[in-house]
Amino acid sequence: MMLTCPLCASDKTTHYHRDARREYHQCQRCDLVFVPPASRLGRAAEKAVYDQHENHPDDPGYRRFLARLFDPLRGRLAPGARGLDFGAGPGPTLSVMFEEAGHPMAIYDPFYAPDASALARTYDFITATEVVEHLFAPGRELTRLAGLLAPGGWLGVMTKRVASREAFARWHYILDPTHVAFFSERTFLWLADHLGMRVEFPAADVALLQKS
Repeated sequence: MMLTCPLCASDKTTHYHRDARREYHQCQRCDLVFVPPASRLGRAAEKAVYDQHENHPDDPGYRRFLARLFDPLRGRLAPGARGLDFGAGPGPTLSVMFEEAGHPMAIYDPFYAPDASALARTYDFITATEVVEHLFAPGRELTRLAGLLAPGGWLGVMTKRVASREAFARWHYILDPTHVAFFSERTFLWLADHLGMRVEFPAADVALLQKS
């Protein structure tokens, strides 16, 4: 069955993989691998999975994990640059790290911090760590985030990337039922071109996109 890509809206998609629980399709334009809408969790079931997360700002291991994005992004920011942590989750931590480094932060999460006013401001940088793989409509959401950036602003994304069909078939990342959109390096290159941004890959699983 032909499906529309949730990132670029192309109808040129093909079957990519099937496991015991669901199917995965790939867009021939932007390379996104995605789960069909019928296989997504409902809102309550999705939140029940997120409620099991136990991330906390006092956890040094979690801070080291986030440092893969924090360190390269911080080095590209002007002193006092203002940021938004999009999809902060039940235990916001990256925002705390940037606050400690002198960067005023806002947070937004549709389940845990649903203050829409945070999406009506302009920012010097926006972070989305382990977020984009959960988005049902990544094209709409990432376009909106790019629109919130000031000229020269940065969008920092951390998500594990698709490497190959063979690796995908045995990839632990697809076992999480809330993971529905899987980006490759080629996907980020398409996204940057589509949004008029440039992209860098400074660390494993990290993409930094800068607005023109």
